[in-house]
Amino acid sequence: MKAAFATVKNQSCQCSPLRLKMLWAGRMRLRTFGILLVLVHTSAACEFGPFPYSVTGIVCRMTKPAALLLNQETAQVIQAAFRNAKFPNITGERSIRLLGKVAYGLTNIQVNDLSIEQSEVELKENDAIHIAIKNVTAFFKGTLTYGYAGGWFLHLFHSVDFEIESSIDLQINIKLMCQKDQVAADASDCYLTFHKLTLHLQGDKEPGWLKQLFVDFISFTLKLVLKSEVCNEINFLAQVLADFVHDLAENFVRDEDISVDISLASVPLIKANYLESHHKGLVLYKNYSNVFSDSVFSPLLLTESRMLYFWLSEHILSSLASAAFLDKRLVLTIRGEKLQALFEMEDTEAQRKAVQMIFQGTSYNNSVAKVWSLAHPQISLQPEGTVVKSLVAVEVSIFPTGEEPLMVLYMEKEIMVTIQAAYAEKKLILHPLDSRIEFKVFKCTADPSGNDPSIRNFLQTMISVVGIPEVISRIEQALTSLLNSKGLNLFEIRNPEIITRKGYVIVQLDFSFPNHLLLDFLEKRL
Repeated sequence: MKAAFATVKNQSCQCSPLRLKMLWAGRMRLRTFGILLVLVHTSAACEFGPFPYSVTGIVCRMTKPAALLLNQETAQVIQAAFRNAKFPNITGERSIRLLGKVAYGLTNIQVNDLSIEQSEVELKENDAIHIAIKNVTAFFKGTLTYGYAGGWFLHLFHSVDFEIESSIDLQINIKLMCQKDQVAADASDCYLTFHKLTLHLQGDKEPGWLKQLFVDFISFTLKLVLKSEVCNEINFLAQVLADFVHDLAENFVRDEDISVDISLASVPLIKANYLESHHKGLVLYKNYSNVFSDSVFSPLLLTESRMLYFWLSEHILSSLASAAFLDKRLVLTIRGEKLQALFEMEDTEAQRKAVQMIFQGTSYNNSVAKVWSLAHPQISLQPEGTVVKSLVAVEVSIFPTGEEPLMVLYMEKEIMVTIQAAYAEKKLILHPLDSRIEFKVFKCTADPSGNDPSIRNFLQTMISVVGIPEVISRIEQALTSLLNSKGLNLFEIRNPEIITRKGYVIVQLDFSFPNHLLLDFLEKRL
């Protein structure tokens, strides 16, 4: 809609019936659009079963200390809301005694300067996240065009630059809900309180009585426009930020064809001391997906002493291991110095005899060992750690100079190992506690009859002492590399703990604010 006056002279000011109709039609369209938004929000609501906890595979709990930490960065988001708000042109007219009709238009309104003194956050149980931002000092600039027709048909028109000095308190109530199976933020409950709103024309801090006249009947309209546009932008940013966090989490639990469904299993919770979301946590791999409905989660399993908690069901880890098996990731090749370190863990007569019989004088550089899983690994979470049970095959081949490759050793064994996990110095640490090995198949060219127990005894010791730790070390490195590729090493994580219990694992930690995330969000999304 055009401004009431253009910045040119010798042009009359009229308020035609057509313009009134256009204003009325515009308001009706806005109302219709608002009704459509309500209908869309309603239709996008999620439906959950009667027992949502039973299908919960992942839980994220953020406690109040974390909310207070994140609130310290609220100023950047609010500043972005003010700077990115699209303020419409403000037009109007008014009859003034002796002066006749006075019409005006404020155009090109934009934020010139902004500062925020204080921001506070409160978690209102079963209601909303309440954010109170006090003493926002904002300066706006733009162009004011005005004109009036006097009683003697004297027409005067003016176009001047203006500056608006304002002092505002801002209150936002953010509700968390489920839309399209993910967390959505509704910040439409937004209020601006103006403690000061001063209009300065052409930099004159003490305008004349005619200019001061505009302050009286522009201020009310200006307040409505600022409130509407700033609150709309805050609501928009809140939802974009929720989508940004969801996309970040979704990418974190996806690697090529393996992913985890983080759709909500229930409505997000707001408690007095924490925020909590429950997710399905189904592992997806091509056409493979494993459903479950026997989750043991209960809110009582998590405390409120740390800033951030993740609860994961045993079912997720077991399904991830199965997906890795189907994707042929559980294969390891060892050669050269690594192979030498395994077979020469000790210098004894039995060791030298076994190495000579297996490799038949071939160097380690011309030999290779392949280790792979023959079936879906079974994972069980217990208080002492993560218990992994797997049927594993090992094949050792040599490549004698000028001869065909020869498989000199093949064995299948069932291995059960208990592992404790930790995270320190931006690395995942996997520590094997104990293991049990049972040979199922054993074939060695040096002992085709299988009557010589010395080779098997040596291999049993070698696998327990250095073989299993070497495989776990490779898994440890691969998982650390995967986590770092998702950006975990960019976070300042403090005192993380990985606690296993029967049927589930809890990861609890404190953290410093990830400034890179906010900057990335503001740069890419705005």
